[in-house]
Amino acid sequence: MKITKLISNEQEYNEVVKRIDELFHAVPGTADGNEVELLILLVRQYDLIHYPIPEPDPVEYLKFIMEQKSLKQKDLVEYLGNRGAVSKILNRKRSLTLEMIKNLKRGLGLSADALIN
Repeated sequence: MKITKLISNEQEYNEVVKRIDELFHAVPGTADGNEVELLILLVRQYDLIHYPIPEPDPVEYLKFIMEQKSLKQKDLVEYLGNRGAVSKILNRKRSLTLEMIKNLKRGLGLSADALIN
């Protein structure tokens, strides 16, 4: 397959994905390996444009992290101020402040971008 342009429709997308499958085990640095790398970049670009992933909701993100790290509401007190603040934030009755976002980023390594949304 000669690469001459970006993917512009689903048919081209499917053809490129099929070619990637054919070249999946190509050795990096070879002609086939270089081709598959370029094709993967084309697919990623098409996906970003046509199937964007929305930013996560900050509260849902926080709840997801709590579940992943087995955290309870009381574990967030040191980052959010007090139990009442934690409860209000998780129940969407209060927004995260910039200071809270900084604390969550520093203390738990959370994405400030996801918390700001």
